[in-house]
Amino acid sequence: MSILVDHNTRVICQGITGSAGAFHTRGCLDYGTQVVGGTRPGKGGTKDANGLPIFNTVAEAVDATDATATMSFIPAAFAADAILEAADAGIELIVAITEGIPVLDMTRVRRAFDSARYRHVKLIGPNCPGIITPGENGTGCKVGIMPGYIHMPKLQAESGKAIGVISRSGTLTYEAVWQCTKFGIGQSTCIGIGGDPVRGLGFVDCLKLFNKDSQTDGVILIGEIGGTDEEQAGGYIRRHMTKPVTAFIAGRTAPPGRRMGHAGAIIAGGQGDAESKIKALLNAGCHLAQSPAQIGQTMARALGL
Repeated sequence: MSILVDHNTRVICQGITGSAGAFHTRGCLDYGTQVVGGTRPGKGGTKDANGLPIFNTVAEAVDATDATATMSFIPAAFAADAILEAADAGIELIVAITEGIPVLDMTRVRRAFDSARYRHVKLIGPNCPGIITPGENGTGCKVGIMPGYIHMPKLQAESGKAIGVISRSGTLTYEAVWQCTKFGIGQSTCIGIGGDPVRGLGFVDCLKLFNKDSQTDGVILIGEIGGTDEEQAGGYIRRHMTKPVTAFIAGRTAPPGRRMGHAGAIIAGGQGDAESKIKALLNAGCHLAQSPAQIGQTMARALGL
């Protein structure tokens, strides 16, 4: 099993004719994702280089293709409106790849998503690599920009185990996945939740889903300085998690007040430092990797391999 996406997920791309949208749509198709169309205002009724239909609006795309998910490459200035357009059209999963969306714009989106009107919608990102559920022989689902070839489904895993991955960092997600694959550990679903201060799904949201998934044997959580999501995750893990969790926190040497990498990775107001996150996760019983190079072997030990 998996969470949020599988080979039945029908995906559109917002901004399908842009360079990034076109390139990654091809990559998702090659991986086996059911990409059924895309949007670009003014080009409705035409097709992209892959032969996919292009629509002027998300509502038109949903009506014609029964799409349930979207990946958005809309430029930052218009990205928040694109997210809300997709939600209004009935899309259930929105993956916002775009980085640099103004915080005030995302605050408007979050306020809207907290209302009853959008309870059916799940948002991943923005500023994220997306989500992938590995599959066999072109049956996987990749909604984003991650390299598909490093991922391995449970059925192909030598260990017979599969883990979920939740990460604020795209590149560290890839590193953790590659290490696990080399250790013979498959992945059920991998989610890059993004590193912006205001975003969609957080650690706790994803942990709840993985905790219920019968085919997920453990979870890797990759956090970083800034915010309090990791401390909240520690509280949930301590009280509810029934599966082993391996964690790594990036930014231990970052000076207070200086942003490191992501827009949300900043220690400010006495909150968000690495040590408080590490303490919360250790108190929750997590297995802590001391460096990115140790994430895979730490997860293997946690699984008893």
